[in-house]
Order: sequence, then structure tokens, then C-alpha cells
Amino acid sequence: MHEKRELVYRKEKFMYLAHYYVCLDTQEQFTTTELDMLNINQVYNQYRVKYGIPFPDEISSVRTFYGLSASKMSEILGLGANQYRLYENGEMPSEAIGKLLKSILNQNTFVEFVKNAENQFTTSDYAKIIEKTERSVKRMEEDKNHSMIFGTAVRAVTNGYAPQSYGRLRNIILFFLDKCGGVFNTKMNKLLFYTDFLSYKIRGIGMSGLSYKAIQYGPVPQQWDIVYGAVDGVYSEIVAFPSGYSGIKLCSEIQPDMSGFTEEELEILDSVLKRFKNATSNDISEVSHMEDAWIKYNGTNKLIDYSEAFSLRALP
Repeated sequence: MHEKRELVYRKEKFMYLAHYYVCLDTQEQFTTTELDMLNINQVYNQYRVKYGIPFPDEISSVRTFYGLSASKMSEILGLGANQYRLYENGEMPSEAIGKLLKSILNQNTFVEFVKNAENQFTTSDYAKIIEKTERSVKRMEEDKNHSMIFGTAVRAVTNGYAPQSYGRLRNIILFFLDKCGGVFNTKMNKLLFYTDFLSYKIRGIGMSGLSYKAIQYGPVPQQWDIVYGAVDGVYSEIVAFPSGYSGIKLCSEIQPDMSGFTEEELEILDSVLKRFKNATSNDISEVSHMEDAWIKYNGTNKLIDYSEAFSLRALP
């Protein structure tokens, strides 16, 4: 069962969709650890966005990028010995610490922290971090694909609170192209939709960072035509059908790199693939028309709220 409930977290009220089981014999309500996490993550997501607190994957990515230990990150930022590791594992920081963690996502800001802590590094380690920071800043300035796809979007319920990662999105698209031997635009739109919304249904967070709208042929990524045109290694072919109509098929000879995905994420991708691999574009469009995400939003020009994932019909 699920129903809207209110939870008071840090003296503030947040609405979320509570999931629970009901015993048919006793009518007693109960939850599992997985449902508890799904419920509380909905509140945590709202709190992080409201106060600009980074998500655990963002906190972890800073440290792994520079090859630093969690204890060293705590030392640089003046935190408790094991505090940075706890934030990586999902512990919610205070608003003040959250703003500190948010600031170091900017590599220019982080390098200032490193410079202030120069005496805490060996000479060689310090030089490596500074060099890596400078190269990264330059690469980010040159990366136009990310901004073309995600613009200035922040993590919100309209993109499943997922990280806006060009690399992750590219590999999701390459995954389906590799497994299906090329995919028509219409079908790819739905494969991405079901991947993101199944991910949110199971984990309370999307996977690609995309937002979706409902159009005549079903849910599609916002500016989907720009999305596919901005992915390196993916090209389009015009395929003519005996009926006289034609379609645009996405193709690639590049293998996806799935090393950055968790086992749970890979299972979600496999579930979507298993359900729709042999479906035509028309088949998957018709299935998507049965989803609340399309029924409620078709013709509104609004971004689809990811909470519609909890009523997903095509996938369990």
C-alpha cells in the first residue's frame, strides 16, 4: 500500500508517499528496511534541495576524483576524523556543513582549501592535486555537451534528484544501443523514461538526470533531439519502411562502460531491457500511454513529477 503522509524532519514538515505492507489477517501495518529507505529518501531529497546540501554521490565524487582518503578530506575541511565518510554513506550534515560541502564541488574553491592545508600534504601529493584540479577546470570549460543536455537544471523531483552526469547518460544510451543493435528515437525516449522511473520507484532516485514531458507519442526527455545529438559516438540513420514512411535510428559502434553503475542500477537496466528489447516503437508507445505519467501530463507542457513512478504499470 502507499498513501501521502507528512513527516517532521529537523522541525520542518515534508510530504512524501509512504509505502507499507498490510497484513490481510490482522490489518497490521509494517515495513521492510528497503521500504523505510524509500520513504525517508523522499524526505531527504527535498531537504537537500531546499538547503543546497550535496547528495552522497556528489560528496563521494570529489574525494575519489582527487584520490584522497575520507580521513584526509575531513582533515582538509576541519571536520571530525570519520565525518566525511559518514556523509558519503548518507548521513545528513547540518545546514552549515552542507553549504561547506556544496562549496567544494567547485574545483576552484576546493583548490583554495588544499592550498590552505598545504602543510598537511607531502610535496609530491600536493603537486598532484593542484595539477589535477587545473586540468579538470580546463576540461570543464571545454565540455559543452553537458550544458547542452542539462542546462542549468538542479536536482529536483522533476529529474528524480539524479546527478546530471553526461557520462552516465551516455553510457545508458550506449547500453541500449549495444543490446538492441540500434534503437529508433521513439523507442529510446521510452527506454530512458522507464529506466529513470523504475529507478525512482525502487530507490527514490532517478538514474540519468533527465526531465520528461508527455507528448502525443508518450513520455519523452525534455529536448530529446538535442540530447541525442550531443552524445559523442552516437549517430543517426534514416530507415525507410515499405509503407513509405521513414524513421530515425540511433546507432553506435562504441561499447558502454558500465563500471560506474551499481549492481542495483544494472539490474534496473536489465529489467527494462528484458521487458522492451523486442518491442517496436509503436508497442512501447502504446504501453507508455497506460502510465499516469502520460495520462496526467499529456498536453500540459509541464515536466512530469517523478512521484508518478510509484504507479508505474509496465514494470513491477
